[in-house]
Amino acid sequence: MAAERVVTDRRLARLAEELAEEDALLEGPPEWRNLVLLELDYAIRPVVHERRVPSYGSIIEPAVDPEMWTGPTELSMTRRAISGYSIDDARRFADGLSSWLVRRLDGTAESVVFDRAAGSERDLVVLSKAMGATLVQRHPAGLVRVVGAFGVLRWDGLSWHQERPIGEWIDDVVACGLHGDREIISRLLAFAVHDLGARGTGAILVYQPQPEPVTEPTPMFEVRLPTPPPLRIDRSADLAPLRHVLAQIDGAAVFDAAGTLRELGVRLVPSAEAESDVAGFRGMRHTSGRRYSFDDSMATVIVVSEDGPVTVLRNGEILGRSQSANSGNTLETFDQM
Repeated sequence: MAAERVVTDRRLARLAEELAEEDALLEGPPEWRNLVLLELDYAIRPVVHERRVPSYGSIIEPAVDPEMWTGPTELSMTRRAISGYSIDDARRFADGLSSWLVRRLDGTAESVVFDRAAGSERDLVVLSKAMGATLVQRHPAGLVRVVGAFGVLRWDGLSWHQERPIGEWIDDVVACGLHGDREIISRLLAFAVHDLGARGTGAILVYQPQPEPVTEPTPMFEVRLPTPPPLRIDRSADLAPLRHVLAQIDGAAVFDAAGTLRELGVRLVPSAEAESDVAGFRGMRHTSGRRYSFDDSMATVIVVSEDGPVTVLRNGEILGRSQSANSGNTLETFDQM
């Protein structure tokens, strides 16, 4: 196999400067930062073989004992030593989906293989938290991600986008218990950011904390599709079909107080008051969600843009909105609009 590639300090410095210029910072000890930059440089510029650009994944400096990874991740794993291989040769075994290269600051490394693919952005967030590690991935689709305690950094080949951890949103979104369950709203936000926004799937998610959600046509609601299966936002097995169907339909998805899907493809019809008093925001999807939130003041409305950012609305106001890293703010919060 090939000898380990040489990456100059100057090239890593340029990569660090590029991140800094777009406010996508990697803050930590120099040794850790250098190792993350090395892995990120490889993910951006992998070795191409016969015109095939390989996917890749590495787990950097996990702080949690590997024996403790299985519970939180619900993954079984096999660990293998890679003694005798250079790092570049060992990288060829790591696809960033089910097989990963684990690298530590003391220079040791090993291969970890999970019993199923775990390569979605939501998977990476779960893995990072469970392992206490930073993950670098080049997805088969070409998207490069860095995931850690700082949130998620995405490189689409042209620019960086940073999503802060959901925990930094939740206190702004759940000011009191009147607007529903904190855990359900947190899971809806995580789904919007890491399942929909990460895939460029535009959507409107409406969370109604009332015990009995509105299911019949009203001036605010026009139900156009049959009642969907009761998929739950807090059940991991339900997220894949939910994600898949939302990528194929227009209209809002409505969830009840327990986080169960009640309606799909709903047309949100604004009242005359909402149309006159609530200003438009961005495009049709955001304006529709904002005006509906004015009419249904108890609901929390989460709007996902096709280009990634997520906006949270309530009572006609914008509670928070994620931003691309090069906008200068990765999370905007609004007291009122």
